[in-house]
Order: sequence, then structure tokens, then C-alpha cells
Amino acid sequence: MPSSAPHDRLPLAFGGDYNPEQWPQEVWEEDVRLMREAGVTAVSLGVFSWARMEPRPGEYDWEWLDTVMDLLHGAGIAVNLGTPTVVPPAWFYRAHPDALPVTREGVRLAFGSRGAICHSNAEYRAAAATITTALAERYGSHPAVVLWHVHNEYGAPVLACYCEVCAAAFRVWLRERYDTVGALNHAWGTAFWGQQYGDWEEITPPRATPSVCNPTQQLDYHRFADAQARANFVAERDILHRLSPGVPVTTNFMVAPSQGQTVDYWAWAKEVDLVTNDHYLMTDGRRTHVNLALAADLTRSVAGGGPWLLLEHATSGVNWQPYNPAKRPGEMARNSLGHVARGSEGAMFFQWRQSQSGAEKFHTAMLANSGTDNRGWREVTELGRRVGELSAAGLRGTRTRGDVAMVWSWDSWWAQSLEWRPSQDLDARERLDAFYEALYDRHLTVDFLPPTGLGNLDPSRYPLLVVPQLYSAPAGVGADLERYVSRGGTVLVSFFSGIVDENDTLHAGAYPGALRDVLGLTVEEFDPLLPGETISVRGADGASYTADLWSEVVIPGADCETVAVFADGRTAGGAALTRHAVGSGAAWYLATRLTGADLAAVVDLALADAGITPVDLPRDVELVVREGESGTFRFAVNHTGGEVKVVLPDGSRAAVPGGGVEVFRDPR
Repeated sequence: MPSSAPHDRLPLAFGGDYNPEQWPQEVWEEDVRLMREAGVTAVSLGVFSWARMEPRPGEYDWEWLDTVMDLLHGAGIAVNLGTPTVVPPAWFYRAHPDALPVTREGVRLAFGSRGAICHSNAEYRAAAATITTALAERYGSHPAVVLWHVHNEYGAPVLACYCEVCAAAFRVWLRERYDTVGALNHAWGTAFWGQQYGDWEEITPPRATPSVCNPTQQLDYHRFADAQARANFVAERDILHRLSPGVPVTTNFMVAPSQGQTVDYWAWAKEVDLVTNDHYLMTDGRRTHVNLALAADLTRSVAGGGPWLLLEHATSGVNWQPYNPAKRPGEMARNSLGHVARGSEGAMFFQWRQSQSGAEKFHTAMLANSGTDNRGWREVTELGRRVGELSAAGLRGTRTRGDVAMVWSWDSWWAQSLEWRPSQDLDARERLDAFYEALYDRHLTVDFLPPTGLGNLDPSRYPLLVVPQLYSAPAGVGADLERYVSRGGTVLVSFFSGIVDENDTLHAGAYPGALRDVLGLTVEEFDPLLPGETISVRGADGASYTADLWSEVVIPGADCETVAVFADGRTAGGAALTRHAVGSGAAWYLATRLTGADLAAVVDLALADAGITPVDLPRDVELVVREGESGTFRFAVNHTGGEVKVVLPDGSRAAVPGGGVEVFRDPR
């Protein structure tokens, strides 16, 4: 990472994607004037501009970009300068049609959208390096440039290509991973269905097959495709580091699980200088602010708890979901400041000025097509003022404090999502959302962790660790969890966890495989429920819960306590919830799917066991703490329609208006 990062010397970022190439030059000066009025401090520039920068091969047009860069710098607006490699120009595809990706079914996708890229294609890689080099040579030392933005949303809409070039690259990747064909055959379990390979050249991508394709072949191809895209990012990043030293390099993530299953952000975070994220509310009828909080907590965790930046979200409705309702008055500020509360060093939008044509012309922007005489503009300028005040108060550099931890693995999600699992409705993301919502409703801030190094987790820092669903678990995960629990930690594990290793191979012995010892039990048999089927669960304390989707035959060990049993159904009388004391801690196991208040009741049992007393606040009110050398900032975010009171450390009660956000700063 560059040693002197300019973003460290900036105010909190407030602004959005700026696409001046969509507008005549006379609009640019008005844009900059209005940006100043709105309190904009930074814009993302050039992300989709390759065709404008290089209208013909080797011919560059910098005049327009020089003008825009100087206008922005003159107004004190910083630039996150994009390498435009997400959309090569039409002339490139005319010369190199094989750079377009091929689907699993053998269909080559066409130019006319964005992200139509074969990441293994040599011509694309060379062209991307050339335009990135030219851009960095011209603007690498421009005083407006404080951040480089490579590509855009890797994996959206296409990550994997199945062409012959990718097939050859896949074989190279496999040789590096397995060394011998024999080792590959063992890892892939090719003895099943007679799929053994005798030579590397016999191996292809997991293209369309008559029945289910080898699951480990599919899993490895997903890993390969992720690695190919990441290698292309690293190639551009290294050019920028060389030609623009000291300026950090990023690419925009999409970590919210409902949006981003494509790439492994734990791996990507190691390659960027600053973690940035795009987040859009998924308007599917659920409480959208809960997913927003999850996304922000997960992004902060991917960043190692350090600084990160919300690089895109929407001022109001988007245009690419089936239904795109507008945000209610005050909702944009709540969304934005909710991200800031959970660690973002600002709030950026897509985009600054609403487009008049193209696929996203109905996507809202900071500056609407109707101009400035509207609610949206008034809310944008008010938010700019508030972000500026937080910046002046010293919020930058403070860190959000997590209360509990949760394990999440993109790799395990990929594996679990393959075909022919015990129930097609198994969904690791759904379990993540459900457990997160239970913790959110207890007003607890969550730090996420990958399933590695958990043995070093400090129980005094994280008294509770939740494992919502970890289907694919390396062999060492069980020992790591046992070490954490034995030193006083409490772990709560949900069903269908610990089942396979990193090759999607069942762990030897009874389920739950890698987690058998720490949980103190075995699972004799899975018994998934049919759609619409429910069963009752009865606690030893008389509590009753309704479960669906899943049950199993659990055999508790001698020192494993049964806390609740299945009260009816095929597994009636068997353990549904258990507690296994290990050292000075405990490992809980929930063998079925509970939702809503029923799941929250089980989470409450684990919280009490961990010695955690949740904050007493109304539902849908957040209290999130950022702290650092400049002081402690308490963000109270009220998603309800009425005023609420929050208790501050000095015992006083402070009012937070309905739909509002208040930030309270503790004295130093």
C-alpha cells in the first residue's frame, strides 16, 4: 500500500460518479458550481470513458478530460480517477471479437452493454494495460487525483467465460493447484461416474452437461474465474503504483450477499489499498435498512476494521429491479449516515447528474433531470452540510466498535449453492440474513470473520461467535472453535455446517464433520422438510417454536445438554437445540430453521450464556459507536416514524426525531 495516501488528508468524501462525456461542455461549469453548492468534496471520473479517451486505436483525446480535471481541482473537488477497462470500445471488439465472453452453453455474448469481457483474453489484457498506462502517465501526478478506481464492479454482470482460451488457462491454474492429474482426480472425486482424467488436456471448463456436472470441477472453475479477474486488477494496480506513487488504488466491491455472490472479497481485500463498496437497497418487501447495516458491517470487516468508503448508492429509486420505489423523505440521509456510522469515510452516489439516455436513465441521481427545485436536491445539499460537519468534528480515522462476531465464507456459499443438496431451498445467505437480523434487533454491531484463524479469537473481545451456515469447513475449523470456546467463548452454530472440506468432499465420519467434536454430538441423518411443512420445537423451559425446511436426527454426546427437542414430525423426541460445555465456554447447535421471534429467542439464550446484555432501545433504532483519537461518536439512527430517546453514557436521555439521525460526541 502506498505509504502516503492522499485520501488520509481529505475531508469525508461526499459526491458521486461524474460522467461529463454524456453532456456538452457548457454543462460542465454549471455542474461544478452546483457541486460546490451541494458540498461535494469528491467525484469518481472516467469509469466508462474508454471510447472517449481512445476513440481510435492508439489515438488519445485528453483535451476534454484535462478541462474537467482542472475545473474540479479549481473548485477544490478531489477526483477518484477510473481506469475505463470495464467497457472496451467498439473498435476493440471489432478487431478482437474473441475477447467477448462465452456462456456455459457455448453462446458468445455481444457488445452493447458493459462488462462483456473474457478475463483470460491476451488482447484484452494488453489493451487494458495500455490505456491504464496512458492514463497514469498523463494524470498520475495531477493534484486532483487522490484515488485510482480500477474497472467497475468485477463480476457484474459476467465473471466466468467458458471459451477455449479460458479452458487452456484453467488447465494452467489446475496444474499450479494440484501438481498432478492424480491429485486432481482425488480432489474432484472423479472415480464417481467414471470421470477420471489421464492427461491435463482432457480437462475442460464445466460447460453444459447432460446431468449434474462434477461439483468440485464447478467450484474450482468459480475460483479460477475469480482469480483471473483479480489478476487483471492486480496488473492495472501495479501500473498505477509505478506511475502514480503514493496514490491508493481501489475497485468497487458489492459485498451485500443479496447482490454479490460472484467474487471472494476476503481475497480481494488483500489486493486493494482502500476497500470501497457499492450498495443498493433491495426492495423485496423486507426491512431494507437491515440489509444496509449488514452490508456496511461486512464491508468494514472485509477492510479489517479499518477505513473503507461507500463509493456508490442511490439518492432515491434505482431502475434495474422489477419494482423501484422512491425513498421516503429523510431516508437518503438515514441510509448514507448509517453507512458512515458503520465505518465508511463518506457517502458517494451513482451518479452526480441523471442521465437522459441509456439503460440507467431512470436511475436517480444527486442532480435530477428536473434540476434543483425539488425535494431530492434539498436533501442532497442538507446531507452535504451534515457530512461536512462530521468531517470538521474529526470523524475521519475513527473506527466502528463491534459487539459480536459472525463467520462468513464466499467460498462455502459457492459450494453450497451447487446442485443436488439435501434440499434445494438451503440458502446460506438466507441464514446469514436471519441471524444478522436477530442480532440487529438486539442493537448489536457485528464484525464478520472468515473461517480461518478463529482459534486466535479473543473471547473477551467477542464473547459470542455466530456460525449461521458454514457448509464447507476446512478440517482445522473445529479445533479453532474448540480453542475459542475453551477459553470462555460462546459459539452458536446453525445446521448444515462443517459438512465438507474445501474440495466439497464429505469429512470422514458422522455429520457434522469438522464440527462434531466441538459441538459434542453427531447427526445420524438429515430429514429435510417439504415446502409448506412445519414442525414444532419444545424447549426444556416450556418455550415453543415453529420450524420449517430442515430437521435431522441428532445424537448428543454424554456431556452435551439437550435444550430443546422436536415435538412432532419424523424426528419427534430428538434434540433440536443443544449446548456443549467446553472449558469455560459453550458451543450451541440449532438443528432446524427458525425465523423471526423464534430464532431471536434462541439467539437470546446464546447471548445470555455469553454474558451479553443488549442495549434497551425500540425496534428499528440503531445505536452505533465510532471511536478514535478525536473522541467517541454515537450515531443514533431512527427508522421509526416517532421520536425516541436514547440514553447517553452520562445518564442523560437525548431525543432522536422520527426518521432522523443524531450524532452525539463524547467529551475527550
